[in-house]
Amino acid sequence: VQLQASGGGLVQAGGSLRLSCAASGLTFSRNTMAWFRQPPGKEREFVAAMRWSGGPAYYEDSVKGRFTISRDNAKNTVDLQMNSLKPEDTAVYYCAADGSIIITAVRNMDAYDYWGQGTQVTVSS
Repeated sequence: VQLQASGGGLVQAGGSLRLSCAASGLTFSRNTMAWFRQPPGKEREFVAAMRWSGGPAYYEDSVKGRFTISRDNAKNTVDLQMNSLKPEDTAVYYCAADGSIIITAVRNMDAYDYWGQGTQVTVSS
């Protein structure tokens, strides 16, 4: 299983970025896909998740209404559209996947077996 995250960069507050996670080696229909982030000097935290097979998406409260997680079946990617970015969104963003997560565990980073390498997002004020 390989997850490759891309799309990070430097953006001014209020701007937008779109992250993409290219996945291979998964049985996509069985997997939960997620984005986590690790701000400087802090622990990794949940951002968003969705079942590849569909259903509701889950978001951390501070990104609701600003971030959208989606999948592209043709490209086998899971994307994170980030709008109205704030300096506190600055972090290394990681994509993650797992085939056996129950709904109550989607926000738990320990529940995910597969991780991408991370992509840096820096939001300047």
